Amino acid sequence: MNPVRIAIAAAALSMVAAGCGAGEQKKPEPQPGQSKYEVDTIKTLDGELKITFIGHGTLMFEFKGLVIHVDPVSKETDYAAMPDADMVLVTHEHFDHLDPAAIDAIRKEGTVIYLTENCAAEAKGGTVLRNGETKTAHGITVEAVPAYNVVHKRPDGMPFHPKGEGNGYVISFGGAKVYVAGDTEDIPEMKDLKDVHVAFVPMNLPYTMTPEMAASAARMIRPKMLYPYHFGDSDTAKITELLKGEKDIEVRIRKMK
Repeated sequence: MNPVRIAIAAAALSMVAAGCGAGEQKKPEPQPGQSKYEVDTIKTLDGELKITFIGHGTLMFEFKGLVIHVDPVSKETDYAAMPDADMVLVTHEHFDHLDPAAIDAIRKEGTVIYLTENCAAEAKGGTVLRNGETKTAHGITVEAVPAYNVVHKRPDGMPFHPKGEGNGYVISFGGAKVYVAGDTEDIPEMKDLKDVHVAFVPMNLPYTMTPEMAASAARMIRPKMLYPYHFGDSDTAKITELLKGEKDIEVRIRKMK
């Protein structure tokens, strides 16, 4: 073969191997069994719910082939290597919960994004859910519930999370309700949450709850399983000790980086 043609053919093969000239590059498939995160699997009446504890306030749920990301933040993981989202939930606009670049990395055709009004200006293409509103997409029902501070405030007296601006979410998976509290304290509205199977409650100062507040929240919500999350350097052993007498609440401590 002509040496010039050989060189051209070799260059073409190199481009194909690199993904060049083949349109949009395909996102790398996550490798099973190689997750660096802790994972729990919970049985529901309609299949298994897989929970991946990514870090800080960032979670991922997988259910019946659907992927739901909560507060995806690039600091917590490389979202280019994560499964694309069927749904994204954003609790509020603070940088450790809202990351438009992370959302864009997992967005695909048909991705549904639920967020707050303050988030909508930064994360385009989302649907605003206000406290008390409920939406259903891909067969998953999501209710936005209040998340705010009463006690913990900035030096100017403004709560770290003012009432009405942030969301917690109650997500229904095959009859199992999962409550992701967002950044909040043990607010009275928690008494209205019924039949919660799994609850994620934040526990770090000065922005959310003390262990005592988190225990108070757990007693109002009464979930079957309680996961402290967004806990920073807080001593998670304290919440376990405070709730040791609540035999119907299982406290689960998981690594959140």
